[in-house]
Amino acid sequence: MTTPHLGPHPMLTLTDEVAQALRDGAPVVALESTIISHGMPYPQNVEMATEVEDIIRDAGAVPATIAVLHGRPRIGLGTDDLELLASHEDVAKVSVRDLPFVIARGAHGATTVAATMRLAALAGIRTFVTGGLGGVHRGAQQSFDESADLTELGTTDVAVVSAGVKSILDIGLTLERLETLGVPVLAYGADEFPSFFSRSSGHAAPMRADTPAEIAATMAAKWDLGIAGGVVIANPIPVEDEIPADEIGAIIEQALGDMDALGIHGKDATPYLLGRIVEITGGASLTANIALVRHNARLGAAIAQEYAALRG
Repeated sequence: MTTPHLGPHPMLTLTDEVAQALRDGAPVVALESTIISHGMPYPQNVEMATEVEDIIRDAGAVPATIAVLHGRPRIGLGTDDLELLASHEDVAKVSVRDLPFVIARGAHGATTVAATMRLAALAGIRTFVTGGLGGVHRGAQQSFDESADLTELGTTDVAVVSAGVKSILDIGLTLERLETLGVPVLAYGADEFPSFFSRSSGHAAPMRADTPAEIAATMAAKWDLGIAGGVVIANPIPVEDEIPADEIGAIIEQALGDMDALGIHGKDATPYLLGRIVEITGGASLTANIALVRHNARLGAAIAQEYAALRG
């Protein structure tokens, strides 16, 4: 059995709503903040963040958007906090390695998937909803560019609902790394692994789950066995919202070429590419991005409810 949770870490600041839900064993869903500060333009970002929180509440769970504000890890944010993250010019993109530095400086930070997972686990939250996962970058054989999301999934006990790996990455290599790290990868209601903007990727899903209860049971079984690390739930974008794989593929190649010409790499690569793809698609990719996050929020809330019921 996993070690009983002893309550949120004392360095965290929780909203009253989140703190009460955790005390009661009620379903809580973590949300990242990089998508707000670095993934979408203003004001669509704050509108999306507010709407996704409302979707989770309407589905019977408590949303907990996670960020670092004034050097304090925050689990759950108010309206003014979301506005700050969405519009302030000096919000760092914070992965796990950046957390100590940003906290020590008393600065603002928007948390990536990896950092959100770590802080969610410290709070006692087991279900987390995002847009797309980080992974192995194209050309990683030369650059060694691999997202810290993967190493965090190998060590931190949080289930992550996404629309798959961001399609700007090398999906095949990412799935290989997840296998090596011992991370279960479940496609929801699909036999093919999705690729963020598209329902297809050309890669078979390692596992398939057709109900939130099945996913929650997998989470419980993994952690009850003492197997550390996360669970990936890949939730394909709805058919009516997807951009077909061949269409988005050509756009991604164009954006990658533009990025190489500018010499952009490392942690700046993903925000640049997503922004450039929005430009090339005339906003269609942003519309798809918002739709898939909404879709993931509904599934995440259902999984959190099932998991809370299992834990009694």
